[in-house]
Amino acid sequence: MHVLSTDDLEFWQEHGYVVIPEAAPPENLQAVIDAIWEFQEMNPADPESWYRTPDRVNGMVELNGSGMVEMYNHPALWANRQLPRIHGAFADLWGTAHLWVTIDRCNLNVPNRAEFDFGGFIHWDIDTSVVPLPFDMQGVLSLTDTTPEQGGFQCIPGMPARLPEWIATQPADRNPHRPDMAGLEVKTVATRAGDLLIWNSQLPHGVSPNRSNQPRLAQYISMSPAQEGNEVARQWRIDSWLHRIAPEGNPFPGDPRDWERTHGTTAALTPLGRKLLGLDRWQEGIVAGAEGDMATNQQRGRTRATPGFAS
Repeated sequence: MHVLSTDDLEFWQEHGYVVIPEAAPPENLQAVIDAIWEFQEMNPADPESWYRTPDRVNGMVELNGSGMVEMYNHPALWANRQLPRIHGAFADLWGTAHLWVTIDRCNLNVPNRAEFDFGGFIHWDIDTSVVPLPFDMQGVLSLTDTTPEQGGFQCIPGMPARLPEWIATQPADRNPHRPDMAGLEVKTVATRAGDLLIWNSQLPHGVSPNRSNQPRLAQYISMSPAQEGNEVARQWRIDSWLHRIAPEGNPFPGDPRDWERTHGTTAALTPLGRKLLGLDRWQEGIVAGAEGDMATNQQRGRTRATPGFAS
């Protein structure tokens, strides 16, 4: 299923991100919105219920206060992960339909007020000190219309195409995860409900401060080439879906209530969803112990002449 036009692909190459409109239907968006409010034990009609200290500190410091929701396997999330239009967009960018979808979370970025003043951030999830530069894709699905003032996605457009040259101008002891913002122009991208924004992992990006009077709600979704030879990763993914287990690691503090495991329901999967999870294989005869995901993604990035891999 081809989703992206020639203009979309040219925009991706130039700017490092692309927006796919109407990637998910309204009923799917509302199901995730309802799940977020229920999971957070907040009332969308009562702003006073929106503000509380997170149960756990995020190991990725800049994410604290940004509204990350530690919900990963709700059926409403999986319903969007399995949509053919979303899969088709990532397939167009990767040049292959044989993908795995990330098991990722949501965002509920509430309006700033005196005692809750989130300033936003710009970062990379990859380590930009590595040579050659790592390559992957990330994505976020807007659940509601989001204005530039509403705490949505922000980035430094065009950076992937010039990142090696920019790095050469920086001091040796620079932070490989946080760019020095001197001379860099930040753009906050307005989106409509149902828009899927996909970005190159070499694009400095982040969550902007919410200076409106409405919350920003979004679901993170990405896909990358399936690692069907990595049996450890495949089994973890299946267990995560089946038993509603959250990822572990610095950026994923988890939910101390263990709400999904104790109250949740395992999501139903379509034939496409089974492959995107790894429950069914895209190809038979895969040998266990194949290359890790970053090595495969770098190879695919070079094949696609992705910015950062032009040579």
